[in-house]
Formats: sequence, structure tokens, C-alpha cells
Amino acid sequence: MTNNVSDSPVNSSTGLTFLWLSLIVLIVDQFTKYLTIEMLDLYESFEVLPFFNFTYARNYGAAFSFLGDAGGWQKYLFSGIAFAVSGYLIYLLKTTKASHRWMNSAYALVLSGAIGNVIDRLIFGYVVDFLDFDLGFYRWPVFNVADIAIFIGAAMIIIDSLFWAEKREKAKEEAKNDK
Repeated sequence: MTNNVSDSPVNSSTGLTFLWLSLIVLIVDQFTKYLTIEMLDLYESFEVLPFFNFTYARNYGAAFSFLGDAGGWQKYLFSGIAFAVSGYLIYLLKTTKASHRWMNSAYALVLSGAIGNVIDRLIFGYVVDFLDFDLGFYRWPVFNVADIAIFIGAAMIIIDSLFWAEKREKAKEEAKNDK
């Protein structure tokens, strides 16, 4: 029996090779949340800079604590959404060529963030947040590494759709017409 690379579930010609990025971000996310739980009491804050603190907070809802006081059912809703989105992102990684590094990186970042937050929801019933910015005129809601990954990945997807997606489609059409 030969070991053919194309038989491997993580084929080097697809975006699945970018799962390494998801794994690294997921490890950093879970490790920083672990340190937060171990080193701080709930709502305890440690000043790093005058505008930045490590503050242990729990988010029972979604972004900006949306549905945070809904009574517990939201944990299952948000977990289900995270699983569906994760499945779709894995599909996108599998069907996107490895050479499309920008989009594969974006998908991998969103995937790691979704998985990082769903792990918290399933283990604790809430998401562990700890990055706390107070700019004086505005205090941003406390967030975590998974949220950063989701934000950056989503921003990359938006940037791609605004500036490069149409150009890619045109190139595909021209390549088709040249055949």
C-alpha cells in the first residue's frame, strides 16, 4: 500500500494546510484564558498601562454580551452557530487552493476564534474575557484572543470582497475564454 499525498485528509494543495494557524491561535487563546482564571478573581483587574487592563470577566452572551441575560438557552444557540460556522469554514479551507493565502488565513483565524469561544461555552457556560481597554472617553467591552482572531479574519474577508474578489472572478472568466 502506497502513501499517496492526495489521499491525505490535509492535502498540501488545499487551504486545509492553514489549520496550523487555527491551532496556534486556539492554543494561545485557551492558554491566556487559563492564566486569567488561575491568576485573577472574577472582575479583578490588573493595570498594564493607564488605558489597558487585564480584567477577568464572563460573557454569557455573544458579542457585546448580546442575549447575556437570556436565561441559559443562548449557550446552545451560540454553540450551534459556532459549530455550523466552523463546519463551513473547514469546507471553505478544503475547497480553496493553498495558494490563496489571504483567504485561507482569514478562514483559519475565524475558525480558531469560533472554536476557542465554543470551548468556553461548553465547559463553563460562558466565554472568558480579559482584555480591557479604557480610552477615557470610551470603555470597550472586555474581550479575548478568540475575539481578536474573529475580528481580524472577518476584516480580511471583507477587504477581499471589496477589493479583490471581482478581480479574481474576471481572471477566471478570461482564463475560461482563452481555452
